[in-house]
Amino acid sequence: MEEVIALLIALAFDWCLGDPAWLPHPIVWFGKMIAFGEKRLNKGDHRKAKGALMSLVLIAFTFIISCFLLSILPSLLRIGVTSLLIFFCLAGTTLIREVRQVFLAVDRSLEEGRKQVARIVGRDTSELSAQEVRTAALETLAENLSDGVIAPLFWYLLLGIPGMLAYKMINTLDSMIGYKTERYKDFGCWAAHIDDIANYIPARLTALLMIIGYWLLAVCNCLKARNHQLLTFVRRYGRNHASPNSGYPEAALAGILDCRFGGPHYYFGQLFDKPYIGTNDRQLTTEDMKTAVRINRTAEVLMVMMVCCCLLLISHY
Repeated sequence: MEEVIALLIALAFDWCLGDPAWLPHPIVWFGKMIAFGEKRLNKGDHRKAKGALMSLVLIAFTFIISCFLLSILPSLLRIGVTSLLIFFCLAGTTLIREVRQVFLAVDRSLEEGRKQVARIVGRDTSELSAQEVRTAALETLAENLSDGVIAPLFWYLLLGIPGMLAYKMINTLDSMIGYKTERYKDFGCWAAHIDDIANYIPARLTALLMIIGYWLLAVCNCLKARNHQLLTFVRRYGRNHASPNSGYPEAALAGILDCRFGGPHYYFGQLFDKPYIGTNDRQLTTEDMKTAVRINRTAEVLMVMMVCCCLLLISHY
């Protein structure tokens, strides 16, 4: 019951607060550790081996330290600490707020929209059109539903708080050094591969939860049904991505909105020609953003319900 109570408390905090800027965040500490190691190891020979060693050491260190700290806490304090750590690991509300701000900003001016979307995407945004700004925001919303909500909850279910924190370290490693640029292609190679493995099941689970949420909302007349072949759509377009995982939640949202994601983009000055996900290159609107937010929230609730049910069954037996 401790795990269920802590999860529900953390979810309430996330929905109410998001990520307050004034609150110290463990992911910031993860980033500083990664930056410290990268600066000292990403040079000379054997960069791939150095990157692999750094990644594995940081992941193992995060898991072991969190196991030890939780084991020495009394029960009541452990619930509070667990709730706080889960709250730190969930990024659903903050991302939704950022995506809303992107749509509001681009409605005011294109330049403002470009600056706002640059806060949540890694691609170069200086030359994006209004349509590309909105597309980038929705792609990020779908991808980060997996990375920022479903995957942390998946690893929480399997390995508790240590697994959840270890996953966040994996995800932070990938977001900082898992690029195929000249600087990171060798050093960040293993970080990217580990992230691919950690997200393999969660990404596909995210797409499924989005589809189930879409059907539930359509049945309740909260959404207008546009696509009755979403599973087929996701199977067809989920592989149309440089990442073996990110394409699946993006394909689910593209199918739900009947739009097109993907295409060529610049990252760190280099052009990456991503395949398209979907075929309908229609103009995206604020209503599409609102639909995407409903889908995200519904998928998140479904995942929390699933995790709670599984934890209760495990505790019962």
